[in-house]
Amino acid sequence: QVQLVESGGGLVQPGGSLRLSCAASVRVLQIYRTGWYRQAPGKQRELVAIINNSGFTNYADSVKGQCTISRDSAKNTVSLQMNSLKAEDAAVYYCNADGYYPGEKYWGQGTQVTVSS
Repeated sequence: QVQLVESGGGLVQPGGSLRLSCAASVRVLQIYRTGWYRQAPGKQRELVAIINNSGFTNYADSVKGQCTISRDSAKNTVSLQMNSLKAEDAAVYYCNADGYYPGEKYWGQGTQVTVSS
């Protein structure tokens, strides 16, 4: 079982930046892949960015150049740096971890990001 705890959400003005952090209860290198998803009201949850245990990253087209996912193996955290935030980036952001075996999929409780002036 992997527990994930997100932090760093909040209210930011358009054009501002936020850094989300996800603390895992196990070594992140033991996890096949970790990532960030988001869900806005009335919309489906969507992928934002992922990083696998080899350090390979992938981003949604909508956030390429705007967001950077990173991993701190010593602290067992995965972070998402978000810049130039827009109103459409507002959502609940969820940390996700995928294990090596089917069914090993874990979610954090989510952290709210609000973009408003």
